[in-house]
Amino acid sequence: MAEKGKGCSEVYNIAHKLDSREIGKRLASTNAHPQIKFRNFQLQEEFDTNQPSKIVEILAARSIIFALTQSGHCAAFDRHTNKRLCYLNLNPREQIRKLHYNKKNNYLITISMLPIDSQPDASHGFSMKCRTTPLEYIRRAQPDVGFTFFECEKLTCTGFVMFDSINGKGITFSGQDHIYKVFDLKNYTHLYSISAKEIEEIKISSDQLLLVSKRTACGSHLPLKILSIEDGKVLKSFHHAVLPNKTVHFVELCHDKIFVKQENECLQMVDVQSEKMIELRNQELEKSSTFIFLNEKRLFLTFHSGIVFVWSLQGDLVASYRNHLLRNFPRCTVQLIHNEELLLSYNKIRKSDKTNCSINIINSLTGNCCATIGGDDPDVGTSCRNQSNLSLIQNTFQDALDNVTALFYDKETNEVYTGNKRGFVHVWSN
Repeated sequence: MAEKGKGCSEVYNIAHKLDSREIGKRLASTNAHPQIKFRNFQLQEEFDTNQPSKIVEILAARSIIFALTQSGHCAAFDRHTNKRLCYLNLNPREQIRKLHYNKKNNYLITISMLPIDSQPDASHGFSMKCRTTPLEYIRRAQPDVGFTFFECEKLTCTGFVMFDSINGKGITFSGQDHIYKVFDLKNYTHLYSISAKEIEEIKISSDQLLLVSKRTACGSHLPLKILSIEDGKVLKSFHHAVLPNKTVHFVELCHDKIFVKQENECLQMVDVQSEKMIELRNQELEKSSTFIFLNEKRLFLTFHSGIVFVWSLQGDLVASYRNHLLRNFPRCTVQLIHNEELLLSYNKIRKSDKTNCSINIINSLTGNCCATIGGDDPDVGTSCRNQSNLSLIQNTFQDALDNVTALFYDKETNEVYTGNKRGFVHVWSN
């Protein structure tokens, strides 16, 4: 028999959680201004993976939060009950390395590494395993109800697997056979193959694949080929002139433009149809080594010395985030959200007497900060609205924001999830 008054309290807390979650969903489904959607975000919940290893990836789908640690363990948490559901590792020797939510069928895909007993050498003695599991069975704590796929592919450490959510495609590369294969994520059927003997890298854009081959014998030309991602048909093939003694930092495809960046050189932009090339001569572009392309906005971002610059596909500077420096920029703590209109970023600045940590929601087009979690304001987020969970949260507000290693925004619930180096996941919402 429950203690007197305890039952009423539990009913109230459950109703409070459900009501708060519904409010978050309604906010997420409307076109509310970011300052409203992210106003008064506070630390709400804490999940422990029970793995003393830093969180390297967070993914959320259908109110299930997945946290992947550097040690290769993946834990699933139910946001409705705020309890750990299960671990996704079915084999104690299995190390999960990547997660992907397949929107085509509401399955979770995991990419794992397993040791090959006949090859003890760590550099070559691992095989890659791809497994897909229905979210509903994970919610029932039955992660074994699923199936492996790509079993016929020779996937080892010399190969890779990548998934494209926009086009609903999966791409494998076998280092032994030197073959790329493209699959449909609806049913994992093989669509076509590409010989990879001369290909150095493959890039995915909307509806297209860019194949970058090895330089010609003299090193002065870079063979490029554009394929339709649906059937592999060659749409365009040409050679792009490059400096033979300069390293090519990257080649990217964005709509009808190909961008080529060489060491200490200006950014080159090639029109796919006309093959006309222009050089974007800007000091900031020459210094930048990290680029993020906004396909929907037809813009791209560059990062240098903590400053974010916004450029048009014509090479014009649109804006710069000079008031919001991104220190120690890792990809895992920056995320584009709301159709690329907002940039969610974690920032940690060490000052003379203290360390200032914050999560910033920035307008990706202007660089203006729309909202902040943490920062210099001592009254923001210093308490948990759900007072019944205070005893369950081991980390303080400051501890939760310190050393964030992974970041994820769930638009379905309008919540931000962060992971730290000690294996904890924290939930932030209003």
